[in-house]
Amino acid sequence: MNMKNIVTIKGMLILTLALAAISCKNSDSKNSSRATGWEINSRDGGFQYNTQYREQETAPGLVFIEGGTYTKGQVQDDVMHDWNNTPTQQHVQSFYMDETEVTNIMYLEYLDHLKRVFPPTTEGFRAIYNGALPDTLVWRNRLGYNEVMTDNYLRHPAYAEYPVVGVSWIQAVEFSKWRTDRVNEYNLARAGYLDKDALLTESTATSNFSTGAYINAPSQTFAGNEEIKTTGRGGNVRTDEDGNESNIYATRESGILTPSYRLPTETEWEYAALGLSELREYNTYRGRKKYPWDGQYTRSSERRSMGDQMANFKQGKGDYGGIAGWSDDNADITAAVKTYEPNDNGLYDMAGNVAEWVADVYRPIVDDDFNDFNYYRGNVYTKNAINEDGTVKIVTTDNVVYDTLSNGKIVARNLPGDLLQIPIDDNDTYLRSNFSTSDNRDFRDGDKRSSRYYADFNGDDSKTNNMYHSPKNSTSRDSAGNIVREYDKSNNKTSLISDEVRVYKGGSWKDREYWLDPAQRRYFPQDMATDYIGFRCAMSRVGSKTRSETKSRN
Repeated sequence: MNMKNIVTIKGMLILTLALAAISCKNSDSKNSSRATGWEINSRDGGFQYNTQYREQETAPGLVFIEGGTYTKGQVQDDVMHDWNNTPTQQHVQSFYMDETEVTNIMYLEYLDHLKRVFPPTTEGFRAIYNGALPDTLVWRNRLGYNEVMTDNYLRHPAYAEYPVVGVSWIQAVEFSKWRTDRVNEYNLARAGYLDKDALLTESTATSNFSTGAYINAPSQTFAGNEEIKTTGRGGNVRTDEDGNESNIYATRESGILTPSYRLPTETEWEYAALGLSELREYNTYRGRKKYPWDGQYTRSSERRSMGDQMANFKQGKGDYGGIAGWSDDNADITAAVKTYEPNDNGLYDMAGNVAEWVADVYRPIVDDDFNDFNYYRGNVYTKNAINEDGTVKIVTTDNVVYDTLSNGKIVARNLPGDLLQIPIDDNDTYLRSNFSTSDNRDFRDGDKRSSRYYADFNGDDSKTNNMYHSPKNSTSRDSAGNIVREYDKSNNKTSLISDEVRVYKGGSWKDREYWLDPAQRRYFPQDMATDYIGFRCAMSRVGSKTRSETKSRN
């Protein structure tokens, strides 16, 4: 080897070491504060933060929907002439949505967990499990034989991958909360903050996990059960020179806990259903879509699937699936999820199969003059209840709150381990410009010019100008504890709309083609269920609008 080669090798070695030093320096700079210069994530303690966080991980069952601007509302002829979906321009933030509807097997997992943690054989817990059960009697028809669905649809393996029905809006919301806690339990166990085996063996009614409680009072979660909380914490713990431990618990700064599963807003659901990506032409859309798929018809125009129905729906009177054979749509009631092709967002059954609950309280008015960003009607702001010593109140087995719904069904408002929530008060709203009350469901839902004055003769002659004056059926209990159901017999009610009716979107197996348009909107009481309304969950996107692997737009 000559001298020239030796010099070259030495030069390359020096260059490599220099680059490595620069790389280390850049890496170290990420762990020092640009505000103070102090070290972040020191092994001796101090400020702990996930400086290596890249972006939100897609949670189980979800697909990413990149947000944007679109025209919400009816873009075809309004043959119903109800004009409750006048086109408005809205902007939606990026979010995630379930690839399919929540299926029977997914909901059965929820019921199984409730049954194990809150045994219905225990008197105090019976209403928790029973309140979550779907209403299988929704399949019954006085002039139809549907007992096979009544008995089998929820639990038989033949229907495992079919969308769950008989679930009210309230039950769908509770399922979403439960799902959030289970996914975050898994994330914490995977990261070494919880013992994975103990989640099954030690989780009980008195030692239950709640994401909100873990964030706000981690030492009190699982009722202080150290066996669950600390056995598997791995290398997360920091110990200073005096032996004091820190970073025992994950925090929001850890980036491990996922945002909440929830019902999508109406605006999100419609945007996701349309799948507008294929209509883009620079910064405009080339047309308006009638269905989640391209075209003006319900049958496929693709060569490989020419003539196949794109969804299952009621094609005509007495025709729920077509004539048996090649032209049949493969379903007379619901169909297994993923039976039909997904839309351009990768979402299945955004038309047909089952209609779906969304988060919004129904009003015929969409007030885009006040807001055109993440539009949603239904905000009821709450805060954590605080004990006298300043700690947060956590629900125990002794103070679970149960609600009796308008149909007499009893449901748990919260579960042991949850944070107790109370409405915000004047201390939170004083001199605020963006909100002034806890309950905002009625905000800007009509003015006096659009209201009617009328006499309400239910015991007095006083007049009111409430725009939405729906029947008020009631339930109460007699001295023996039996539920007494009373119907509102007033003849002066002017509307079926109230703060307890929610929007549902999309056509179902029981609907005609008209309702397959994602713009169509209907409403139903939030505490009642049907055989044609299901649901899917959504999750907010935190951080960047687009994912890191997204290609350049230039």
